[in-house]
Amino acid sequence: MKPLLLVPGFMADQTLWDDLLPYLPACAPVQYAHLNTGSTIEAMARAVLAGAPAQCTLVGFSMGGYVARAIAHLAPARVTGLILVATSARPDQPELVGQRIAAARQASVAAFHGLSRAAIRASLHAGRADDTAMIERVRAMGARLGAGVFQQQSAVVRAGDVGTLADIACPTLVITGAGDQLRSVAEGRELADAIPGADFALIEGAGHMLPLEAPAALGAIMSSWLARR
Repeated sequence: MKPLLLVPGFMADQTLWDDLLPYLPACAPVQYAHLNTGSTIEAMARAVLAGAPAQCTLVGFSMGGYVARAIAHLAPARVTGLILVATSARPDQPELVGQRIAAARQASVAAFHGLSRAAIRASLHAGRADDTAMIERVRAMGARLGAGVFQQQSAVVRAGDVGTLADIACPTLVITGAGDQLRSVAEGRELADAIPGADFALIEGAGHMLPLEAPAALGAIMSSWLARR
């Protein structure tokens, strides 16, 4: 089985995947991508490609889904499959871009302690709004990455790629959380519908942070799909 290259989302480090690893196929080597370089999605994709295996299945979470698709366009021969988790092909809303940039400008190295708890709660299923342990895990990832990465990633605009999805030729799986408050089920379905032959899976009772909220369900879906290829 080709290696799995795990591409994280906004202000997430490789510990995002810790709970998922036991549920992935033992025969699939795992490699981690980092999104701490690049001022655009394409620049991030090129930086990830520089350290990627010769061929791999890309697993892109949230913003990492945009990066994974950019890699599939830049180097299709190197991408044997795409697994897109809690992501979208829609462009950023201008007001959200403005909010991120404003927050990044206010962030200082000394005072930055990760994403705000309000922002983290919005990324979780509504039933986890008071899950302090989960909130702390997400906050700690951002704190470890630091203010510099926060500023870099906040300036990256997701322009959207709906118009090029039909050009993706590799096998693709799209997975969405039924309770995702950031990337809707409709966004996941339209992504799968636009990529030729793509499969779609829905995880009930989970929000945006699927690798943390539902690692067993996510791993089972991924493993089953990989085994059929």
